[in-house]
Amino acid sequence: MTYPVDMTTKPEVTGHFDEATNTISYIVKDPASTACAIVDSVLDINYAAGRITYSHADTLIDEVRSRGLDLQWIIETHVHADHLSAAPYIQQKLGGKIGVGDQIITVQETFGKIFNEGTEFQRDGSQFDALFKDGDTYRVGEMVCFAIHTPGHTPACMVHGMGNAAFVGDTLFMPDGGSARADFPGGDAGTLYDSIQKVLSLPDEMRLFMCHDYGPNGRAIAWETSVAEEKANNIHVGGGKTRAEFIKFRTERDAQLDVPKLIIPSLQVNMRAGEIPTDATGRPMLKVPVNGL
Repeated sequence: MTYPVDMTTKPEVTGHFDEATNTISYIVKDPASTACAIVDSVLDINYAAGRITYSHADTLIDEVRSRGLDLQWIIETHVHADHLSAAPYIQQKLGGKIGVGDQIITVQETFGKIFNEGTEFQRDGSQFDALFKDGDTYRVGEMVCFAIHTPGHTPACMVHGMGNAAFVGDTLFMPDGGSARADFPGGDAGTLYDSIQKVLSLPDEMRLFMCHDYGPNGRAIAWETSVAEEKANNIHVGGGKTRAEFIKFRTERDAQLDVPKLIIPSLQVNMRAGEIPTDATGRPMLKVPVNGL
């Protein structure tokens, strides 16, 4: 697959770090207009108290408004297991279309069963405004954007290219952070390695923006690197590491990892495009499957 990379277009990218979930959300502005996109927004949750708030999302909304921007797309790089999406809240305030990879249907089928969702839960991706396939294009103002299907972490992972910037979701971390786990349902270490190679086949100068950073070894939080830097120095795949080496390392490493703290609410909300499920009376309600994940 050949992707329509345009290295001459340089979008303005603003990152917003959410300390509670180590997530970076982005406002991406078309350099030729006031059009913008938001990538991987965060909804605040106090899980123990069962309380949702909107501080992180309001920060994004306030910036879009203060800069006089026109929000056209709210992009989800995948169905996150470690934070809740604020996409519908942002859409209500600013408009825009919510987009995700078309393999959301696979994720909905898998977790619809785990959470024992009834027939009222549609497993066709219809909760989203757009379902992207590998190589699909869309516009943010004058800027042509494209989607790269990068499964392995989850079946629905997509990397989104916007000019000389690519938003990689959990496909890659910063070079000293390596890569994301591949042991969730539908994940696969070999598939993740292959997806990473697709990203590393982009031009060396392509800017790469991470969805998460954890400040390994005490360094400051960071979220921007490049294809060249990842190819040379990524501790999991850089320097010519083989597929077999990656699979062995990733499988052994994943076996030692704890389940993400917010996986249960995140999956229920994010497979619904950020909407909180309700019970039979219409009250917002989350389920906790026992020994089910």
